[in-house]
Order: sequence, then C-alpha cells, then structure tokens
Amino acid sequence: MKRFFKPIEKEGSAKKPSLSSDCASTAKTEADEVALSENENENEKEKEKKDPLKFLTWNANSLLLRIKNDWSHFSSFVETLDPDVICIQEVRIPAAGAKGAPKNPSELKDDTSASREEKQTVMRALSSVPFKEYRVWWSLSNSKYGGTAMFIKKHLQPKKVSFCLDRTGSKHEQDGRVIIAEFESYLVMNTYAPNNGWKEEENSFPRRRKWDKRMLEFVQCIDKPLIWCGDLNVSHEDIDVSHPDFFSSAKLNGYVPPNKEDCGQPGFTLAERRRFGNILTQGKLIDAYRFLHKEKDVDSGFSWSGHPIGKYRGKRMRIDYFIVSEQLKERIIACEIHGHGIEREGFYGSDHCPVSLKLS
Repeated sequence: MKRFFKPIEKEGSAKKPSLSSDCASTAKTEADEVALSENENENEKEKEKKDPLKFLTWNANSLLLRIKNDWSHFSSFVETLDPDVICIQEVRIPAAGAKGAPKNPSELKDDTSASREEKQTVMRALSSVPFKEYRVWWSLSNSKYGGTAMFIKKHLQPKKVSFCLDRTGSKHEQDGRVIIAEFESYLVMNTYAPNNGWKEEENSFPRRRKWDKRMLEFVQCIDKPLIWCGDLNVSHEDIDVSHPDFFSSAKLNGYVPPNKEDCGQPGFTLAERRRFGNILTQGKLIDAYRFLHKEKDVDSGFSWSGHPIGKYRGKRMRIDYFIVSEQLKERIIACEIHGHGIEREGFYGSDHCPVSLKLS
C-alpha cells in the first residue's frame, strides 16, 4: 500500500499569501484615484497660471435691450466662439445707489421695483449657458448711459482688476468707461471712448482731447504688454470708413469748427486720427485687425453701420478695435469683424458688431 507524504517546506521557502482579486482591485483603484487627484490638482494649477488667449469685444448699445430681444442669437455666437474674455461697452444700466445717495459703479441698480426687475432679467441671462462659465465685473454710470462690463472665464481669474486709467484704488472713470484686468503676462483693457462730438464745447472737443492725452500717458507708463479693446470711437485711416469723402465733410446743422482739423464726422476728424496714431506710435502698439487685413473690405471690414433707413444707410466705420503691444504681434492668429452688410447681419440688434481676437 502506497503512502503519500507531504514534503516539508524548507524554512523561509513558504510563499507569501497573495492578495485576493477584490483586494488587489481595491488597491489599484485607490492608487488610480490618488494619481487622478494629483493630475487634477496639476491641471488646476496650470489653469491658474494660464493667460487668456481668445477675446471678444462688442458695443451692445444697451445690454438690457439685447438681452430682451436678441440674446439667444448672441448666446449661440458666444458659445461657438468660446472666448476667454468678453468686453462689453454701452451697457446702459445704472449703478447701484438710491436717488441722491453715493453710487456703487460695480453693482447694478436695484433700489426701485423697475430696477430690481431689470437686474433680475440681466442676472437670469448671465446665469445661463454659456455666460455662467464667466465671472463679470461692472463699471457703470449713474444713469442709463455708457458703462462697461468684462466677463472672464472662471478658471482664468486676473491678479487685479481696476476701473480707471491710473489703476489706483476702487476709483471708476466717469460714465464707467474703463475696466483693466491684469494677468501674468499682460493687461487687458476694455474702454468706451467718449465721442468727439461736433462742437468746441465742454462735452465735445475738449473732453475728447483730454481723454486722448490721458490715454497717451497711460500707454507710455504701463509695465506689461497691453491688449486694448472696445469702442474707441475713431476710424484711423481712410480705409477704415466706407465713404471717406462723406465722413470728412460731414456737418451738424451747417456748423463749421474754427480749426479745420476738427471738421467732419466725429471719429473721423483729422485731429482725432492724428492723436490716435500718436498713441499707437508712442505706446508701441499695433492695430491687430489691420495687421492681418491689409486691404479694404467693403462688406465685412467695418464694425459700426448706420441705420438702414436714412442718410447713413450703407455708411460704415471701423471704430471697434483690438490694439496690442508690438511684443505680441507675432502671436496674433486671428482678428475678425463678425458682422456685414447694410442690413447689419451679425450685429445682434446693436449698431455695432462683435470683433474677436485670438492669440497663440
């Protein structure tokens, strides 16, 4: 009869018990989760460091009216373009603060039933796709005039936001004309420049001269490259208007200014155009659109268009810009004007159309 003996294993030769498949799977899952968490943290850190690369500017000619009438189309446009920063001019929403009380230009007015309803309309629109992905800063006027807004993707928050050309404290420019966001590599400035007007009076020529002087001083003293956008209310060269002769000879009620350089359509007088050119030269700045588009485009090369009915029908100007420091010009991939035609297709109800910029 055969006997079977189990051989005695030598000391130290025993195999270590293996983990069960369930335990091994759990350990692997936990390790994967740790690695994934670390990767997510790294991605978040990278996002925090990242500067915006895609920009959009638009004079809405009353943001509230656009929300009430044209918002779905503009929302679809923004969702498709997916800009990192959106700059709006002529918001035309009053600043917070009761009648006779100090105003808060960073907050929308809501001290009356009508203003509360308007604020709710705006906030509902901005809480929907795609605008809920952005944080918004406001610089508002005391009345339904002027005002600017800047929307920035939430993962691209700036180091500092200021509201005046001297970039100090919480001061806002009169009429909410300026928002400046500082990022790691450059400044992004949204401005609604004052219209030159037609006459040598306090709210026309002198106001615009003062603005241009301050803008010249600003671009000469900044410590970072600049991306400057908005309604700059000037057409720099003949190529930037549809009818140069019409605009250069335009008058209001037959009035002729004493200085010939102040004659013509506001935004196309020689005085304004020369001052603007000097700002670009002294600030070492370039016009991003004209850098890429050298020829005149009679259909799509203008950001403002006159009313389809009346003497300005078919008359157009390029007064909305992206101006960038020369150090950034090789990074310009695209700068486009997104409206065209006499009937203002792609203007979304405003008399201005959006303009976009993309950097590498």
